[in-house]
Amino acid sequence: MNPVGKPGKTGSLMAVEVALARLLEMAESSRIRERERLPLAQVQGRILADDLVSTLDLPPWPNSAMDGYALRIADWTGEPLVVSQKIFAGQAPEALRPGTCARIFTGAPVPAGADCVEMQENTEVQEDELVRFNETMAAGQNIRPQGQETTVGELVLPAGTRLGPIEQGLSASLGCAELDVVRKVRVAVLSTGDELIEPGQTLGPGQIYNSNRVLLCSWLQRLGCEVIDAGILPDDLATTRARLGELKDVDLILSTGGVSVGEADFLGIALREEGELTLWKLAIKPGKPLTFGHFRGVPVIGLPGNPASTLVTFALLARPYLLRRQGVKEVEPLKFQVPAGFDWPKAGNRREYLRGRLENGRAIIYKNQSSGVLRSAAWADGLVEVLEDRTLIEGDHVNFIPLSEVLG
Repeated sequence: MNPVGKPGKTGSLMAVEVALARLLEMAESSRIRERERLPLAQVQGRILADDLVSTLDLPPWPNSAMDGYALRIADWTGEPLVVSQKIFAGQAPEALRPGTCARIFTGAPVPAGADCVEMQENTEVQEDELVRFNETMAAGQNIRPQGQETTVGELVLPAGTRLGPIEQGLSASLGCAELDVVRKVRVAVLSTGDELIEPGQTLGPGQIYNSNRVLLCSWLQRLGCEVIDAGILPDDLATTRARLGELKDVDLILSTGGVSVGEADFLGIALREEGELTLWKLAIKPGKPLTFGHFRGVPVIGLPGNPASTLVTFALLARPYLLRRQGVKEVEPLKFQVPAGFDWPKAGNRREYLRGRLENGRAIIYKNQSSGVLRSAAWADGLVEVLEDRTLIEGDHVNFIPLSEVLG
């Protein structure tokens, strides 16, 4: 039995952490610096270009956290207090008259002179605008102090933050109508191989439908990238050179399949002739071969061609690279430990990412973990990480990465 622990040995294969570190180093060296200013409603999914620093205290004045009554504790002797004013949210109150209380509503400014708000449930309204307080009270009770959330000059969101609904709402609370965001990363997606045809066409002998390009284009759009669909590259060197040469104004060429040392791997040949090509053999399953290089100065990441391999390597390596290119600091997905709902009796020399899901608090895995079976990911809701040189019995803990962590 080998529970979750340190990674095992990988031999001549490159560890996943090493490959990721190299990719992130290269991404950092080619960070996208261009920016654009957008209305707040249009920044969802984009990357904040500059630190967001507060220009006001939030809240800008002490306000009531309850519907109730504002009073000065020193004025209360146990006897009822007369109501001297009503304060609604959006109103500017008068200073509290000594010896009185003020009817106040949630979010309304606390009047000068008051140091406590008692919720209305703990009071009794009597005749002649008198209010009896039934519980012991304390100074500061139910009052949100000025600057409770943020103060002038305080860093609220650092540059590199991915903006979502919460960040948009926070920016709005500070009065921001527009934000500076990093320009979208432009990614050209292409597939390689005469065996691939587009959905809707008739399959010929030895042909398969191209699923990777649709998968990646959709995924990249969810990540906020500008996607250039470069189609399928045929197994022809001249055509490959010409098509690559057209991709001048992109930040990354992302390919699937066709980059290795084989004589029919024309993408690899083109990269070697007019750029550079590094082929890594990773200690990962599925997805051992991964390519990084340049074509005429444009970075190229070559993912394996099998669909499950494409999914895993994009999620764990290409996605973090793209985020770091835009300045995001935290690029690795959340993972947490859960009990395994399966046995894993045979240890491997590569880290395995099994398509699985949680049932009754345990991770179970799809019956067929072949790198060519994309259906396993459609069935799953996460990736189950089995480290190198590990065996498992049911109940041992494994790392689980929700697909929701990597798909957006």
